[in-house]
Amino acid sequence: MPLTRSLTDPWRLGPLEVPNRVMLAPLAGIGNWFVRLQAKRYGAGMTVSEMVSSHAVHYGNVKTCTEMLRIDPREREGGPVSIQLFGEDPEMMRSAAAHVARVGADVIDINMGCPVAKVQKTGAGAALLDDPDRAVAVARAAVDGAASERGALPVTVKLRSGLHPGDTSGFELAHRLVAEAGVAAIAFHPRSAAVQHRGVPDYELAARLVESLPAPVILTGGLSDAASAREAFADTGAAALMLARGTLGNPWLFTELLGGGQRQPTRAEVLSELDWTIERAVEHLGAERATRYLRKFYPWYLQRLCLDAESAKRLQSSLQAADTLTEVRRLLDRSRQPVAVAT
Repeated sequence: MPLTRSLTDPWRLGPLEVPNRVMLAPLAGIGNWFVRLQAKRYGAGMTVSEMVSSHAVHYGNVKTCTEMLRIDPREREGGPVSIQLFGEDPEMMRSAAAHVARVGADVIDINMGCPVAKVQKTGAGAALLDDPDRAVAVARAAVDGAASERGALPVTVKLRSGLHPGDTSGFELAHRLVAEAGVAAIAFHPRSAAVQHRGVPDYELAARLVESLPAPVILTGGLSDAASAREAFADTGAAALMLARGTLGNPWLFTELLGGGQRQPTRAEVLSELDWTIERAVEHLGAERATRYLRKFYPWYLQRLCLDAESAKRLQSSLQAADTLTEVRRLLDRSRQPVAVAT
């Protein structure tokens, strides 16, 4: 690895070249094709889908296979698209990986870090940290399933450092996944599943993994602003950064990291991006479903409008109550007018 690295440098993931070292992380319930496309528009070199059930793919669930596995042709510009699968059954994972390869994913990622109880109760997600033999079998099955007429797709695994604070089972499992299952890279979140997104990530442990693992390590967790992300990239020696919650309503973070600048978007730019998001949600779900689906998006954008507290609260309440996107657009049009700003 060169002594001086830049986030704009390309890097290798198995047979693929990724054009830069800033990625979009899998965001459960959020990371559909247009969220990934947005990240690509702002410079992300690779994007990963929301987690998708390997069982649902295997059994051909219609919503899963038509909506959650949708890859838009526009996404392919600027770098690879990865689909993340979760599950605890090797045969189900092999079947799902084969299907995902057929529908055109460039990479398959396996979730072995989700801390949510309903996922862990099935034996998937972070629960696999406590069953390393099964974890290796699941990853090996994905590698086998990902081999297709297009060639063998690289398989990555997203891991937590362990189940509980002080537990480093994820560190040990990462080595087995590469050596025994043929995993091409590890996305490492150096916080335990028990703390979820709280506390300070153990970047020292991540640096140790980078030094000891004969495969790229993608760092994720705690990278919510450009300064902390650049510092973590330098300190750990990670191959790439995977941005998650810090990008919600803030795709400008990709541009900031890759361009080196630091500029807050104007109100007009924020509203324009929200308009784009609304249009893509309608394209994805139709107007009626999009009206409900978009309610979780509004808070992420409104906090960047720099409205005074009362105006922000009133607009947020109105957007959540709006029954149609016509009403939503009317409310947003009002917010384009000058109002008092937070001081």
